[in-house]
Amino acid sequence: MKALRAIVIALVPVVVLVIILGASAYTVDERDQVVITRFGEPVGDPVTDAGLHFRSPFIDQVNRFDKRLLRWDGSADRIPTLDKKYIWVDTSARWRISDALTFMRTVGSPRNALSRLDDLLDAAARDIISSHKLIEVVRDTNREMEATEISGDKEDTRAEVEPITFGRAKITLMILEEAAPQFEKFGIEVVDMRIKRIIYTKEVQAKVFDRMVSERNRDAEQYRSEGAGESARINGQRELELRRITSEAYRKAEEIKGGADAQAIKIYADAYGQDPEFYSFLATLDSYGKTVGSSTTLVLTTDGDYFRYIDDAGEVSAE
Repeated sequence: MKALRAIVIALVPVVVLVIILGASAYTVDERDQVVITRFGEPVGDPVTDAGLHFRSPFIDQVNRFDKRLLRWDGSADRIPTLDKKYIWVDTSARWRISDALTFMRTVGSPRNALSRLDDLLDAAARDIISSHKLIEVVRDTNREMEATEISGDKEDTRAEVEPITFGRAKITLMILEEAAPQFEKFGIEVVDMRIKRIIYTKEVQAKVFDRMVSERNRDAEQYRSEGAGESARINGQRELELRRITSEAYRKAEEIKGGADAQAIKIYADAYGQDPEFYSFLATLDSYGKTVGSSTTLVLTTDGDYFRYIDDAGEVSAE
């Protein structure tokens, strides 16, 4: 019995030590940062290094905060532009807790931080957007259409749009620059901000659609004009090529016909040179077939050359 009591007495300090060590040790994750509070008041600087750390047991409280980039999505806000056109603007931002101690003292929790972001970022967006025209918020650059060539004439087809001085990207940066300094007192750093979406009101939407239709009609007319010019050029080339081919074919045909006529004349001349009298006789008979028909009446003298072979044939028959 005495031995058991001695063992229990010996183990009590060990158990107490283990309990004290367990209550004083805590770990910090790579994603977190910790603020130690004692009776509700912060003690020391925020702990940002990951690993095993120690605190005063039982009286110190571990308060964990995320040190990663966090996302904020604002609600769509109806904002008037400088040219009195109302649009719905939907924004988003990325932020992080830059000073956990200040964050805990001023904001307290991420939910309260989102409420602060709603107020300050929406106010900055309204302030900047309302001081610029709609086209500055919608467009980003002064992109122009390239000049095209129609029927050999240079024609400037660039769309007539209002020049952009700032643009959407710069306006977004201006919103961030205006809002970011206001978050320093809350231990918050807004790293980036973007305009996710712009929705036109019905009145503005109708005007935008009309302008889009007008621009598409202008583009279509441009393409039709360019196509007509290209068609005229192709047709001109086709006519030129057709005339060239026709002229070349006619020249070759005439050359062939001329060569054939020359060869025929040569044959006729050779035949005539061998027996002129017989050739004259055949030629005369051929002309009879072409000129004299069943209803043809000829009045000829008996001593005419045309009647000579008929007359000679009659004399031969008489003899």
